[in-house]
Amino acid sequence: MSARAAWRLESLGFERVYDYVPGKTDWFAAGLPREGEAASVPLAGDAAREVPACHFRQSPAAGISPHDDEDVACVAVNDEGVVLGLVRRDRLRAGLSVAVEEIMEPGPTTVRASEPLADLTKRMREAEVEHILVTDPEGRLIGLLRRGEAERLLRGRSSE
Repeated sequence: MSARAAWRLESLGFERVYDYVPGKTDWFAAGLPREGEAASVPLAGDAAREVPACHFRQSPAAGISPHDDEDVACVAVNDEGVVLGLVRRDRLRAGLSVAVEEIMEPGPTTVRASEPLADLTKRMREAEVEHILVTDPEGRLIGLLRRGEAERLLRGRSSE
């Protein structure tokens, strides 16, 4: 259907037509903008906030403060920004002179940006999970979703 629609638009005179082959589901999973009815449902990507990323082969000492209050010091990524691990603040203090890969927790749980926020927040509450990483379909870091922030966002939307 997508390719047919693109060809039809071109036949109507539109000059800049793109056929996004992976489709709408992939678009949402990547945390890309949405509008219309789809924008009314809050998703994980809407509540994900920036979190420091650190290259898994480098020392965590570069640019990351071990004195912040946040539990997550940085997210270990490769050259492409793909999530490989998570470095917690307590591990950071113990390992400033080693490579991130030596102190990271490998393979942290992640969700896609298209995950419905209400369902995800409920599962996080039941599992007593305070935060979760949000990635795109290729595993690249989008941000960190904190359960408390997600719950506040959902409460704010329900009072509208």
